[in-house]
Amino acid sequence: MAIRILLAEDHKIVREGTRQLLEQAPDLVIVGEADDGLEAVRLSSELNPDIVVMDVRLPNLNGIDATRVIMKKCPWVRVLILSAYEDDRYVFPLLQAGAKGYLLKTSSGQELISAIRTVNSGGTALSPSIAGKLTDYQANPHINPAVNGQEGLTEREMDVLRAAAVGQSNKAIAETLSISPQTVSVHLRNIFEKLGVSSRSEATAFAISHGWITLEANDD
Repeated sequence: MAIRILLAEDHKIVREGTRQLLEQAPDLVIVGEADDGLEAVRLSSELNPDIVVMDVRLPNLNGIDATRVIMKKCPWVRVLILSAYEDDRYVFPLLQAGAKGYLLKTSSGQELISAIRTVNSGGTALSPSIAGKLTDYQANPHINPAVNGQEGLTEREMDVLRAAAVGQSNKAIAETLSISPQTVSVHLRNIFEKLGVSSRSEATAFAISHGWITLEANDD
């Protein structure tokens, strides 16, 4: 029986190339394509694929949150991450969210096909560098690389995040920090990119869940 695959990738040319590659394997069939995280969640429920090949940085709903939702709604679906990023802030949250594999886009086509077959059969497929991260973490389990160092946020970015978390507008944040609203926007974009999120609410939830900020403290 063919393995039914849903592709979740926002770059059309990459998605088309991946489809053409996978369709060369006789036991793989592409049943749908999503160009953002919300569509990936919706199509997972509607199409019931065996595997979702998911990018990390997707519009509307990032790959981490999309994986969490898919695992909650369709726990029988297996998610295989295909990403250009091997940062701890992506790898560990995705595996914790339920992804069964994490492959880098530097992998060969045959490696991707093999990873899909492995994940479909109940195994785990990891690029060597990702497997190395897991080995290092297992050797030092007291260190959680996914939350270490506040994801590399600068002190000013943390100031902006704290202010955004309590609902301040860009203009209000700018006045508080004595910077321009345009600079606030730049800081927010950098924060979203570093955390792998796409909105203030997601950034706030991430920061609170990792103990970086507390809304009670910000309300003083």
